[in-house]
Amino acid sequence: MGHFAQIDKNNVVVQVIVAEQEFINTGIMGNPNSWIQCSYNTVGGRHVLGGTPLRKNFPGAGYTYDPEKDAFIPPQPNWRWVLNTNTCLWEPPLPYPTDGLEYKWDDSTGSWKETPTE
Repeated sequence: MGHFAQIDKNNVVVQVIVAEQEFINTGIMGNPNSWIQCSYNTVGGRHVLGGTPLRKNFPGAGYTYDPEKDAFIPPQPNWRWVLNTNTCLWEPPLPYPTDGLEYKWDDSTGSWKETPTE
C-alpha cells in the first residue's frame, strides 16, 4: 500500500488516499495520471525515519504539486512568508524566537507575538 494524492487541472491536491498502484492504474478513481504517489514520512525533503524522501512533503487537500520541482507545496500561510526552494515549505520573514517561550505569528504586525501561558 502507498499514499496517493489526486490533483486537479491546476495541480491542486483534491484528496489523498491509501491504495495500491494497481488500483490507481485501473482508472476506477479517475484518470490515473491525476494521481501522484507521496510519502507520509516525508517533510521538508527529508524522510523522518531515515528512508528515501518522496516529493518534498506529504500533501493534504489544498497543497499544490509543482511538476518542475517534483514537490508538494503547502498553501502559503501569509503573503509575507517566503518559499524555501530546498524544503518546499513556507518560512516567515523573521525567524521564530529561540528564548524558550511560545509564540504565534501575528499577521497584523508581521512579527511573532508571545502566546500567554495559563
